[in-house]
Amino acid sequence: MRIIIVGAGFTGIQLAKRLISEGNDIVIIEKEEDTVRHTLNFLDCMVIQATGNNLDTLIEAGIAKADALVAVTSSDEVNMITCSLVQSVYPELIKIARVRNDNYYSTYKKNYSSISSGKSLYGIDFMVHPDIEAAKAITTAVRHGAVTDVLEFENADYSVFCMTVEENSAFDGIEIQNIKKLTKDVPFLLAYVIKDGESSIPTGSTVLKSGDRIGILTNRDYVSEFLLLCGSDVGKIRKIAIVGAGRIGTLIANGIINPKKESVFSDFFGLRRKSRSEDLMIIESDPEKVKAASERFPDAKVFLADITDEGFVEEEVLGSVDLVIAATSNHELNMVTAAYLKSLGIEHTIALVASSNFAFMANNIGIDVAVPIKDAVVDSILGHLRGDSVTGIHSVSGGELEITEIILPEDWEETGTLLKEIAKPGLFVVLLVKKHNREEYFIPSGDTELVSNDKLVVLIHSENIVSVLETFGVTQ
Repeated sequence: MRIIIVGAGFTGIQLAKRLISEGNDIVIIEKEEDTVRHTLNFLDCMVIQATGNNLDTLIEAGIAKADALVAVTSSDEVNMITCSLVQSVYPELIKIARVRNDNYYSTYKKNYSSISSGKSLYGIDFMVHPDIEAAKAITTAVRHGAVTDVLEFENADYSVFCMTVEENSAFDGIEIQNIKKLTKDVPFLLAYVIKDGESSIPTGSTVLKSGDRIGILTNRDYVSEFLLLCGSDVGKIRKIAIVGAGRIGTLIANGIINPKKESVFSDFFGLRRKSRSEDLMIIESDPEKVKAASERFPDAKVFLADITDEGFVEEEVLGSVDLVIAATSNHELNMVTAAYLKSLGIEHTIALVASSNFAFMANNIGIDVAVPIKDAVVDSILGHLRGDSVTGIHSVSGGELEITEIILPEDWEETGTLLKEIAKPGLFVVLLVKKHNREEYFIPSGDTELVSNDKLVVLIHSENIVSVLETFGVTQ
């Protein structure tokens, strides 16, 4: 694919890096000279110093032969205008825009029509809101006890839970092939292992050690059992404190108050709340945000305070809190806050961080869950670029591994093949299958037959993504 990316910030560069590694032809447009210089040193692709919302620039970038345009500058308006400009001349091109303005996003979602209808509001085929992507990840972790990173799949009872093997736990020193002896008839699959920051698809002889991070695929009903085997204390969360009442903090609060998936974020866009919030505490240093939070959540305890103020912490306001979610716009502060409060005895902490590199550091200093906002945006954009057969992408360990949700195409040449006939151990593993004529996902065996329209959840080494997707009939 030929893809033009407008904006060479962190998101633009990370997106370009992953797309280039898959063999795509990438052109980046960036107006800042220093950023252009850095990008040229970092990436092997064409970089043009100019503004993206200019047709002459886009023509120079090869828009006439491009397959997609991704606008991820720091300006919502530039992103939207660029897509609108391209729509007027090249309507068949896929256009994706990152937009942070809630009004733009809510209007788009209320009026959005699918690409197949030939209509796209603002000329945008897919609009990505980073705050919503991050808030979804955090509320998902909260639903599962805030002791593990969680990857959920649409309409599946199974999820992937990332856990840390604690010293002297049942999993410390065990070979993976022996885990079933400890779990009886519990359905599970150990999907990946992260040792010293390096991710891999394990074999039965892989030995787990304390400090390893492991990805367990299992039914949600059995998560607590695996956490105990890893040495984690599983406690109930009754009272939650959110540090930060900005857009993400507000989204998280709504997600906690409205735990049903279909209504988690609806209240943020003006719909009525359906439950109470007496056990929710919000801490914010901005008086205007405190006022807004107090009005939106009248049953919650809202404090005008600076979480870095030692006096506030010593007042024992947080003494009864089971979980603290640090979700301010200052990602470094979120890490420090979560780690500090964890050291003071708060049982569970979640921190919103910038990227997977910070998430790795956060986990190493004891923070239970770290959500990298920019990586979530890159995953969302990649999912839209992969085509209709790919319905979701989830990066693992900064993109070293990728979990991809696939619908086997109608014209898949290998339809009727047994999984063991196309398996490539070490390159990918099929975690889940949902047959085209069934509602439930299941963990497949080598004798599972795969046919067109089956849905798969596949874990893939990043360097093998293109070849593995081609194995399943997915072409970009």
